[in-house]
Amino acid sequence: MPRRDIPLIAGNYYHLYNRGHNRMHIFFDEENYLFFLRRLRRYLVPEHARLIAYVLMPNHYHLLVQAITDDLSHAMQLFSISYTKAINKRFGRTGALFQGAFKAKMVDRDEYLLHLSRYLHLNPVRAGLVQCPEDWAYSSYREYIGLRKGTLPQPGIILEQVGGPATYRAFVEAYAAADRQIIASLLFEE
Repeated sequence: MPRRDIPLIAGNYYHLYNRGHNRMHIFFDEENYLFFLRRLRRYLVPEHARLIAYVLMPNHYHLLVQAITDDLSHAMQLFSISYTKAINKRFGRTGALFQGAFKAKMVDRDEYLLHLSRYLHLNPVRAGLVQCPEDWAYSSYREYIGLRKGTLPQPGIILEQVGGPATYRAFVEAYAAADRQIIASLLFEE
């Protein structure tokens, strides 16, 4: 297995990302999104990673995680293979589902965690899928603002920075295009 440019080391935070082969969909119906989240729990959380925030889009996903073990990269590989096999079987597909191996960027400042979580949660709004981030069911935003009591994401570190769900909602709603520059080095070319 080739080595990653950025090793995933226990204790560090990472922005993980992958998209569909040829930018095609990786989610075809609601059950696929839910299955993906169940697979995250089976392969990554809580043994290998703490999931801080996530967004699942029709043709890609973003995960903000804290590595718990140095084996997160291998766990992500197994997770990706498992999801691909299940989707291929369900839809009579063959071959690659994802563009390649997942991408990873280390998040080395608490401020970046805050801004990156907002970036992830606004992804469906920027894509024109919904008007408000709380309208997109396939992200951790509803947990952040208290509309859902999910147990997969753990928003505590970010909510502590801003003072709670109401303040976080205001922070997300106050997003301006210039804010993207704060975390530009943590984003992937899309």
